[in-house]
Amino acid sequence: MSPFYQFTATRLDGQPVTMADFADRVVLVVNTASKCGFTPQYAGLETLYKKYADQGLVILGFPCNQFGKQEPGGADEIAQTCHINYGVSFPMFAKVEVNGASAHPLFRYLKTALPGVLGGRIKWNFTKFLIGRDGQPLRRFAPITPPEKMDAAIKAAL
Repeated sequence: MSPFYQFTATRLDGQPVTMADFADRVVLVVNTASKCGFTPQYAGLETLYKKYADQGLVILGFPCNQFGKQEPGGADEIAQTCHINYGVSFPMFAKVEVNGASAHPLFRYLKTALPGVLGGRIKWNFTKFLIGRDGQPLRRFAPITPPEKMDAAIKAAL
């Protein structure tokens, strides 16, 4: 079993979820923020989710306040931004840290598996990690990569 499936996280509603719940699906893990210049990417992510969910894609959003304090609110405010402003229907998780000693174990694993240009760090909000149906990390996308530019990689993974 892939190490990816051994991680757990807490949904925005407080419910614990194991990544094993997403076995046999293509997963896109994204660190998000509600007050970032990239926040409009929520709309593109939702478009990808609606387009490919029936084929096995799931997007997991992980709010993070480590970059410019761009996710200052609590769960209710995050949910409002995601659901009301952008129509997000994919799973959103409780706020996490993605860098440093308090980084969520899932992000420590993903940064090791797909180091990126900064090595073991995430540069900014909306860094994206594509995970294959077998739980293997496939590709890392920079914050500046808009969701629509990831379409071919997602299709190939499906």
